[in-house]
Amino acid sequence: MIKIYIFKDDKFINGFQVKGHSRFAESGKDIVCSAVSAVTQMTVKGLDEVLGLKTNLTIEDGYLQVLLDENRLDAQVLMLTLEKTLEDIQNQYPKFVKMEVKKRCL
Repeated sequence: MIKIYIFKDDKFINGFQVKGHSRFAESGKDIVCSAVSAVTQMTVKGLDEVLGLKTNLTIEDGYLQVLLDENRLDAQVLMLTLEKTLEDIQNQYPKFVKMEVKKRCL
């Protein structure tokens, strides 16, 4: 199962963590894993290359964590889109994806 944690303070999403594998299908044919990977990687690229934000990024096999160093309104468009899209994936594949919101203050 893929476990996703969205980190929020009272006002902003300021990070996320994705860990595990969905096991929906064999590697290379796993549409659930591919969907989660595409959405999270797009968010990382948007934060880094489009907005030029400094992030604390950790990537390992089956693990991605992104923590923002500052709360910016422009980053929230990407972060809220990520959260809503991951909610949709979780709703379509509840046996394979679980998302939870956790408190994180800067």
